[in-house]
Amino acid sequence: MNRIFKQLCLPLAALCGLTFTTSCSAPSQQKETPMSFEMVKSEMQRVPEGWMLDFVDKLKWNYCHGLETQAFLEVADQYPQYNDIIFDYVKAYCDTIIDAAGQIRTYKLTNFTLDHINPGKMVFKMWHRTHDPRLKTALDTLYKQLTLHPRVAEGGFWHKKAYPHQMWLDGLYMEAPFYAEYAKTFLTGEEQAAAFDDVVRQITVVARHTYNPANGLYHHAWDEKRQQFWADPETGKSAHVWGRALGWYAMSMVDALDFMPEDYPGRDSILHILCPLAETLYKIEEKEYGAWYQVLDCIGREGNYLETTCSAMFIYTFLKGALKGYLPQEYWTRGVEAYNNLTRHFIRHDEDGTISITRCCAVAGLGGKGNRSGSFEYYISEPIRDNDPKAVGPYIMASLLIEKYGAAGPQSLAQ
Repeated sequence: MNRIFKQLCLPLAALCGLTFTTSCSAPSQQKETPMSFEMVKSEMQRVPEGWMLDFVDKLKWNYCHGLETQAFLEVADQYPQYNDIIFDYVKAYCDTIIDAAGQIRTYKLTNFTLDHINPGKMVFKMWHRTHDPRLKTALDTLYKQLTLHPRVAEGGFWHKKAYPHQMWLDGLYMEAPFYAEYAKTFLTGEEQAAAFDDVVRQITVVARHTYNPANGLYHHAWDEKRQQFWADPETGKSAHVWGRALGWYAMSMVDALDFMPEDYPGRDSILHILCPLAETLYKIEEKEYGAWYQVLDCIGREGNYLETTCSAMFIYTFLKGALKGYLPQEYWTRGVEAYNNLTRHFIRHDEDGTISITRCCAVAGLGGKGNRSGSFEYYISEPIRDNDPKAVGPYIMASLLIEKYGAAGPQSLAQ
């Protein structure tokens, strides 16, 4: 790890012979250091060892670690000149958190938390590169959790065993893309079809119970039993539409669809949720800033603020959806415009040569030890910080798409 850190502390020109820019020129014209790697380099300089991501001081199997390291590996895939630096960094984390027998340190299957499925996406990327059998063991363990995970009566996964009978939008990103990738990679026949059906079930069950027809958005969570103090006694819904929860949900759909066959009939059920949601999100975007509010059903209310984790997630959803044909092509332009404006207003160039993404909500949830109420006042009271992984990861992934296809986007590739 010392070698990696020393490399990152070299002047950028010495490292790769390139200069920094934020332009979105076409791939054939692009000669500058891509913004995606600039953010990776900055994070690796701030956090020289991967287990320390997400501001932690002890080893942890964490969805934020998974999100960032997954994004890092996508940069390595797109830019081979950065592969060794990034791969060594992520491998060091893998070797620290997964032992020689494939057991995941600090992970306990019977805690049944969907958050712990998300790092499996990074493990998948490492397994595809190395075919290390211990990584396959870790993937199998996470899949086993899903086969045993407690569910609501309609088949949706509980968010955690500690949060019984509850579905949270956050959980769909944590599990659905991993579940779909595992099914595509390792399952066949009826078992694979049943897994794809189950992925669609997760996405549609939570949609049914969190949707608000008055605004076209989805509330943070739903309590099947209608017993939680934060839940509406009639609907079971939490009180508000939290930006990041909806960002997780949007990304879950465009990522899970990647692994489903094009002729799989369940895709339509996902698209029927995704497309109207994207249109609603576009209407409520603060276009000048390329950003969305912390509490999306309280725009204009005093104390609400533009928040970058959800904004990066929505931008990624627009770009990925347009690229893959899940959304109409105009979402590429919409995503590029939002990305450029978000970059202009919320990316800071620091004195040490790094860049930072600002205005990130650190954390939010419902119930639990903190008795989190899900009120408007609660959501705007949570800490705001720079460089939260939940903004860094999606921002990197959005950057990669623009860097690869340019401002004109995928439409230009067919011409």
